Amino acid sequence: MELTVLADNTTLTDRYLLGEPGLALHLRLPEGDFLLDCGYSDVTRVNATRLGLDLAQLHTIVLSHGHLDHTWGLPYLLALFAEHATEGRPLPRPRLVAHPEALTPRFFEGQPIGSLLSQDILADHCDLTLTREPLALTDRLVFLGEIPRRPDLVTPGPVGERRTPDGLVPDTLPDDTALVYRGTDGLVILTGCSHAGIANIVERARDVTGEDRLTAIIGGLHLRGPAPEGLDATVDALAGTGVTALYPCHCTSLAAKIALNRAAPVFEVGVGSRFVWD
Repeated sequence: MELTVLADNTTLTDRYLLGEPGLALHLRLPEGDFLLDCGYSDVTRVNATRLGLDLAQLHTIVLSHGHLDHTWGLPYLLALFAEHATEGRPLPRPRLVAHPEALTPRFFEGQPIGSLLSQDILADHCDLTLTREPLALTDRLVFLGEIPRRPDLVTPGPVGERRTPDGLVPDTLPDDTALVYRGTDGLVILTGCSHAGIANIVERARDVTGEDRLTAIIGGLHLRGPAPEGLDATVDALAGTGVTALYPCHCTSLAAKIALNRAAPVFEVGVGSRFVWD
């Protein structure tokens, strides 16, 4: 698997690419190209073009959860698909995989922060698969579905509110999920924001795959601020997993990255970073 970071908060020196407070990870596998999240704006599309990646040929789009910094890039992708179709270029119909709650309206301090596109609109452009259950996307890549929250592991608190048939409720992000790639040396976990708690995500990945070896974790870990809540417990939990490398980005502060280095070596991540795992 070859992974390219298309959107992230951090840009790299001498890489003339665009950053934003969002996340998009491009995956290249033998079965085709996959995209985990779409960022906040047209940055994902612009950076892909500069890096020679054709997002119009995506096999599958996966949403880690329904927040704006991971879904508001979707309309730009649909515009790209429309441009290709109008010009008569070959265009596969991509699959979009997410938790059923990922497209639910959500708000923070009264402002909308959920997906701009409804399920009906997305179904006109993509083959939708909305599931709470784990789903094998390829022989090696698995969508983890809804992440059980264990009481003995750190789980971040609610973020804003989510609309339900009974009205607005505190949003615990039940749709927050991740991907796991089964490499020959162990698991590589790909996260969006880890609202479900990274320790919970690791346990889910192990349960779903039956593999205990953990090669790497890359993505947002929802450890923000100078003293993130639950940081020490999270570091201890990760140290206990035996993970060999950490690639924290997006919603992970500098203080958290320094602390995480106690659990495993921490590597720099930014827009344009490329990593390969067998």
